[in-house]
Amino acid sequence: MPTATKLREERANVWEQMKQLLAETEDRGMTAEESQKYERMETEIRRLTADVEARDRADELERRMAAPQPLPDGAIPPSREVDDENRQRRYKAAFRHWLTSRHGLNSLSSAERDALVGGFVDLEERALGVGTGSAGGYTVPQEFLAEIVKRMKAFGAVQRVARVVNTDSGADMPFPTLDDTANVGRLLAENTQLTQTDVAFGTKTLKAYVYSSDLVLVSLQLMMDSGFDIEQDLRDALGERIGRIMNQHFTTGTGSSQPQGLVTGGTVGVTGATGTTTTFGADSGVVYDNLISLVHSVDPAYRASGRCRWMLGDTALSAVRRVKNTQNIPLWQPSMQDGVPDNLLGYPVEVNPDMPTPAANAKTIAFGDFYAGYLIRMVRDVQLVRLDERFADYLQVGFFGFARADGLVRDANAYKLFAHSAT
Repeated sequence: MPTATKLREERANVWEQMKQLLAETEDRGMTAEESQKYERMETEIRRLTADVEARDRADELERRMAAPQPLPDGAIPPSREVDDENRQRRYKAAFRHWLTSRHGLNSLSSAERDALVGGFVDLEERALGVGTGSAGGYTVPQEFLAEIVKRMKAFGAVQRVARVVNTDSGADMPFPTLDDTANVGRLLAENTQLTQTDVAFGTKTLKAYVYSSDLVLVSLQLMMDSGFDIEQDLRDALGERIGRIMNQHFTTGTGSSQPQGLVTGGTVGVTGATGTTTTFGADSGVVYDNLISLVHSVDPAYRASGRCRWMLGDTALSAVRRVKNTQNIPLWQPSMQDGVPDNLLGYPVEVNPDMPTPAANAKTIAFGDFYAGYLIRMVRDVQLVRLDERFADYLQVGFFGFARADGLVRDANAYKLFAHSAT
């Protein structure tokens, strides 16, 4: 893929052509040929925008993974660190052999099996109810996990901007909530008793819902091919599949037997006037006013955090791209700097494919501080299961992974939603 800078340059060129066409046809409207030309350019700018975002995410994740991690207080003595490193190295080597070998566990030496013992997960104990010919799977090594997390974040718009807490176990986790933005201090007169104003503390519980990648089947012929990197392909498939389903629930989950989505638990800041069931306003001026109103529906205390941004799907973004302000300048501005997202009214734009599309009563645009407003709990361990016997008669080996997570709205005042009219 080209560099982010090159992609931005290509996109900026297409964007200038689109603006020129809009300016030339503003007074008379577009001909059929001009409309087709505009649609082709819009399709191209969508593709380039997706490529820019993917390149930015990949670059950012590479920087994070490469950054040195600070040692915690009470660092482990050097001798123990060496022992742990040796155990991790042996586990990683044994895991990779188990993963890539044709016969799985039967291919391992006794020393390799001993190295894997600590990472074994009994599926019956986890009560997954998976009817397979395998007793369980193994916790993936740290390097493998890091690559899975990369893929999950690349396909998880909410996970990129929300607050994420990592836990080692999947036990229920009470988490405090707080919204004190409505409370203020007061001027105290002489010899006047203090007034009590309670802080609005609350508690919500984060669970650990199990997400599976579903089965990935690999032929034995491919596993015997030295040129086939099964490890990378499995990392990509598992991370992408789990990332997609998690993002769906982090966006619109019901909160019952699944995470509560930020749309489901969010608060409407602006509702479109009658007739906006599939639009954001009767004309550009109304759309502009609605977007400005949505920004100011969020308390200034949150807007001052520097973390506020837009979240919307591609259909909604396509609509607002055409909108101009009173100075005839498009509201959406493509970024020309690596690592800096596109912006709308001066705020970054996060494209989330799982945001609802315009429809009656649909909540299609969110704005605010999602780090303060939405909380994700991730359980660190990710397991991988290998099924040898079940698909042996097809000369295939089955793999699936599973991870545990939950999400909920921690502070509904930190962000607000635009809702379309009912009729």
